[in-house]
Amino acid sequence: MRDTRESRLLLVLLIAIAFALITVDIRGGQDSPVDGARQAAATVFGPIENGVSSAVDPVGNAISAVRDSGDRHDRIAQLERDNAALKAKLGSDDRNRSRLKQLDKMIKVAGEGQYGIKGAEVIAIGAAQGFSWTVTIDVGANDGVKRDMTVLNGDGLVGRVTTVGPDTATVLLANDPDFTVGTRMESTDELGFASGQGDRPLRVELLNGKAKIKKGDRLITFGSQADKPFVPGVPVGVVSRVDPSGGGLTRTIYVKPFVSFTKLDIVGVVVTAPRKDPRDEVLPPKPKPTPTPTVTVTVTPSADATDDGQQQ
Repeated sequence: MRDTRESRLLLVLLIAIAFALITVDIRGGQDSPVDGARQAAATVFGPIENGVSSAVDPVGNAISAVRDSGDRHDRIAQLERDNAALKAKLGSDDRNRSRLKQLDKMIKVAGEGQYGIKGAEVIAIGAAQGFSWTVTIDVGANDGVKRDMTVLNGDGLVGRVTTVGPDTATVLLANDPDFTVGTRMESTDELGFASGQGDRPLRVELLNGKAKIKKGDRLITFGSQADKPFVPGVPVGVVSRVDPSGGGLTRTIYVKPFVSFTKLDIVGVVVTAPRKDPRDEVLPPKPKPTPTPTVTVTVTPSADATDDGQQQ
């Protein structure tokens, strides 16, 4: 545009309109008439971050397919077919092979537990909530995600949704010190409450102070009222240490989580709880004990030995 009298007048007019809108916005506060336009802009530009990655990421497209699995287990067969087709398309890319393996495991967990899930990718870590153990995932209210929904992956319990935006959500990880979940011991059904300890094992207070617990025992989520924030049956971890029983009302044990919280990538938000408690069905098969090799030593008598065992 050339520097003409008309162009200068147009520039002055635009500046005046901008200042007028700023003044109206400030005076309006939360009821600002400009707020609707701001939210509309966020809705338009918010998905761009996700769109750039998904346009070049075939695994992201698969996650989008998994996000439609909220119709429960009747969609699992279709998801498996979609996943098989995606495997053929991806070929031998190392990173995609790793992510597809995660996707396979998560779909298996969802099928065994009869969970309706929305697949998601971790797109940020350590949100603005201070020093909390949190991650941001690329699904939100537009995908049916709500606050206090369980988040899992192919290994087990990841955390729970704490904040939901239109296209993203914040997940509080199970190892956060502010995180607490009800647990149940495999087979024995002993109940307790697990709390996060950062990069250390989860601390679990069992309600039965005389419970018989040993290293290697496994825990799952007990479930919450109305299945929020936790659905039942999600694997939590393995007992790594048991404090000596002091005769108290509770007993403390320490649990190594199944999930590695520093290597999160593909996760699922449980948007539909199972019709019945899956109990121990979602737990992986127990590892077979490694046999201890035995060595048999055979003593061969010396050729110089006499019949009575005496050496000459």
